[in-house]
Amino acid sequence: MIKKFSLAALLLLSLLTVSQAQSAIQYPTMKITDISGKSYIVKGADNGLDIEGMKGKVIFLEFFGHNCPPCLASIPHLINLQKKYKEKLAVIAIEVQGYTTDQLREFAKRKGINYIAVSDRDAGMLVDYIAQRAQWRGSIPFFVAMDTTGNVQFVQTGMIPEHVLERLFVKLSSTPQTKTDTNKSKS
Repeated sequence: MIKKFSLAALLLLSLLTVSQAQSAIQYPTMKITDISGKSYIVKGADNGLDIEGMKGKVIFLEFFGHNCPPCLASIPHLINLQKKYKEKLAVIAIEVQGYTTDQLREFAKRKGINYIAVSDRDAGMLVDYIAQRAQWRGSIPFFVAMDTTGNVQFVQTGMIPEHVLERLFVKLSSTPQTKTDTNKSKS
C-alpha cells in the first residue's frame, strides 16, 4: 500500500514538474524591419510565430539569397501568388546572403517584388530563432508555411513550383490547421 502511494505521489510530482516546465517556456519577442522601413513584432509560439498584423492570413516565410538561382526562380511565383491572394496571404522574404537594406530595396525594385522583403541585418533574432527551432542549416531557399493561426504546417529546403505553393495556400487558408507537417527535402 505504501509502495503504491509512493509511486502515485512520485508520478503526480513528475507530471506537475513537466506541466510547470512547459508553462515556464519563454518564447522571444523579436522585431523585423522591411525595406520600406515598416517594423513588425514577431513572437515565438509553441507551434509557430505570432506576427503583428498577420492574424488570419496564411504566411509564406522564405529565406533566400540574391545570388541563388533557385531563389531567383521562385521570386516570380511569390509575386504572382501575392498579387492573386493579397488579402489572405502574407509573403515575407528574408535575404540571407548579405545585402544591406539599400541593396535589397534596389534588388526588390528591379525584380518587381510586391511582398515584404527584409535584409537579414534587419531581421533581428528571427533568422537565428528559425535556424534553431526548424534545425535549418543555412541551405536556401528555405521555406516555412504557416496557417491562418500562425502554426507552422510545412517546411522545405529547395524551390517549390508555383502550382504546389498555390495548392498549399488553398489548403492552409480553407481549413483550420492543428497538426504540423514538416516535409524536408534536400536541395
